Amino acid sequence: MQKIISRLQFITYQEIEKPSSQQALEYCAGGGDWIQLGIKNKPEDYILSQARKCNSICQHYGATFIINDNPHLAIEVDADGVHLSKNHINVAEARNIIGSQKIIGATANTFDDIVHLAEQGADYLFLGTYGHTGTSRDINPELNLNDYTEILKCCDTNNIDIPIIAIGAITMEDFAELFETGIHGVAISSYLANQDNIGESTLNTLTEIGKAHSFSFIKR
Repeated sequence: MQKIISRLQFITYQEIEKPSSQQALEYCAGGGDWIQLGIKNKPEDYILSQARKCNSICQHYGATFIINDNPHLAIEVDADGVHLSKNHINVAEARNIIGSQKIIGATANTFDDIVHLAEQGADYLFLGTYGHTGTSRDINPELNLNDYTEILKCCDTNNIDIPIIAIGAITMEDFAELFETGIHGVAISSYLANQDNIGESTLNTLTEIGKAHSFSFIKR
């Protein structure tokens, strides 16, 4: 079964009063079709409750729902897959837990990371961090446009065909240059979550991604 990897991936943001489930509802209402639950360091019952609510919303809208770093929770709520942060459980272990039909994403920072994770069977990869997010910088050093360009060229040269998702302090102003590097898509969190109208902002973001991707494809 082919696993469709969206070009816009929204990671719910826990540093605002609006819960992940409400963010997910507004995002899906605006046309978004991929949500990753971004809750950490909260009570297990709260995470489970939000995961179930988000999964129900995603099923209603036909969106993909991904759990962060917890394949067992992904199975419990019947999410579509799991995303593995760097230096967490490896792809092979996660695959043994969630099975072949679920989606597994993982985080890379170098071309060697990409080779290793692709060989393990990841379905898509985050590549970052792009720009300074203030989080995870020690784990995922910053990458600039030249870094992305060189890493994606190495993927092409070595026939590594796996969707690469840019992640970091990304806004719509970055789309044109980022998509020119050959990335498949972008992962965004606070930029969307902090908007007054997440749904409207999602629609605008999807439009700009379509423009950036189409233009970069034509240029190639």
